[in-house]
Order: sequence, then C-alpha cells, then structure tokens
Amino acid sequence: MSARPPKLTIADYGMGNLRSVAKAFEHVGARALVSADPADLASAPAIVLPGVGAFPEAMREIERRGLAEPIRAAAAAGTPLLGICLGMQLLFDSSAEHGGSAGLGLLGGAVERLDAPGLKLPHIGWAHLRREADSPLTAGIDDGEPVYFVHSYAARPRAEDLLASAEHGERFAAVVGCGAVLGTQFHPEKSGAAGLRMLANFVTAATAARA
Repeated sequence: MSARPPKLTIADYGMGNLRSVAKAFEHVGARALVSADPADLASAPAIVLPGVGAFPEAMREIERRGLAEPIRAAAAAGTPLLGICLGMQLLFDSSAEHGGSAGLGLLGGAVERLDAPGLKLPHIGWAHLRREADSPLTAGIDDGEPVYFVHSYAARPRAEDLLASAEHGERFAAVVGCGAVLGTQFHPEKSGAAGLRMLANFVTAATAARA
C-alpha cells in the first residue's frame, strides 16, 4: 500500500487566496490544512506560505499572529516550505515596498519594484519561464512554459538560489530555492498544467523528506 501524502499546512495570516491554493494541492493528491494556529505550523511536515497584497502588512500580520517563529524554526529544521507570490517575497531578507520592511530572512536578497519602463504595473498575466538551474521543484517543466503572474515587486536572490526567471521589462526571479526553502513568484494554482506539475513536485519532495 502506498504511503499517504503529507498533510501540507497552508499558513493563514489573512492575506491569500487560501482555498484556491488548497484545492490545487488537493487536485494533485495532497491533504491540505489551512490554519492560523502556530502549533499547526510547528508540527507540519510541509508548509505553504501563499499571499496577495503588500509586503509590510503581510509581515505585520505574520508577526502579530505568532507565525514567524514557527516558520523560521521549520525552515531551520529542513521542513519543506513553499512560498507563493507575496509568500515567496516574504522569504527574503527585506522589501522596499511602502518604505521598506524586514522579511522572514530565510533566503538572502531583497525585494524591489520591477524596472519596467513603458509597461503596466502591476504585471498581471502570462509570462514564459526560463530555467536557470535544475531543481526537483521544476522537474518536468520545459523552457518557455507559460505561468500566471500578479505582482509589482520581484526578489533579487543570490545567484545560486535562482531556479527560473521570467521577463516583464527586466528579467526577474520566477522560481527560487535553497535547500527545502522554495518559492514561486507566479501563482501555480492559476498556471494550468505547468503550475499543477510544480505543486505535485513539491508534494513529492515533502513526501520524500518525511520518509
């Protein structure tokens, strides 16, 4: 009998399309728990950090709800962690958005406004991925796969943490990762087959980490 996939805990800090993310994970065979309880994050075999909105407000809510330390502790322990859109940005050291604020500090680098002269911001729509490095998260994802973005800011990661990029005025980080800490600037739950494949890859990695 095959092992059941881990119950992914989706962090609820009041700023994310939580049900859409949960349904996408359930579609690829995962069990998804949406929770704002720090204890659930502390005991989770894998954590998903979604997010829509402004970086400073998100960090305030994460801190206010007592979620920052369980997330940091989980990452330090090697628990698989996936940040999505704003959730990916929160993994970094800081953001320049709305005057600047500190992030979770799980990935080195800063988040800055996209340099896209003559183009609309926020960047809303499809863009094509370019693979920059091999990773279990991007297994089976080809160069040129279209994925769906909604953002005005983008992370500037360390070179070794850049897994895939896309372009809107400038080339920016679309997928990042260091060890078990991973992130997608795009919305995999809105990105068709490529997005679902990446979520399935994360579930596979989380299952392997639990074994």
